[in-house]
Amino acid sequence: MLSYGTYGTKILMQITIDMEAPSPPFAQLIEQVKQAIRADRLQPGDPLPSIRQLASDLDLNNKTVAKAYRLLERDAVIQSRGYRGTFVHPEGKQNCAVDMNAWAAEKLGEVIALLRDSGVTSPEINTAFRSAMSERSGD
Repeated sequence: MLSYGTYGTKILMQITIDMEAPSPPFAQLIEQVKQAIRADRLQPGDPLPSIRQLASDLDLNNKTVAKAYRLLERDAVIQSRGYRGTFVHPEGKQNCAVDMNAWAAEKLGEVIALLRDSGVTSPEINTAFRSAMSERSGD
């Protein structure tokens, strides 16, 4: 277990990555950062460790930590300030409630229902989905 953002004796964030857990390390990191923000252990403007430092401390690949940070930044939970570092977003606590996976599943469910109502079969939907994803593979 690693502790970050210590102030005096108060530990602001503890991170533990379980390599045996069913969720991937980047997802565990995202959830633990969000938990620290929701619990007010991290406040808006608080700094986070650099990608390189956190990856080294947790014995993870830099790309794993970068992916977690990129997704947290996409959701406006954290913000990067270039060479100055990465910090908790001013609206990070409110934005922790956003679950992009649930939102995406809901939207896909709506489209699938519309397609099925129009008579499109499951194999046709699967083919169309794979085709659309391959066309947008750069996203």
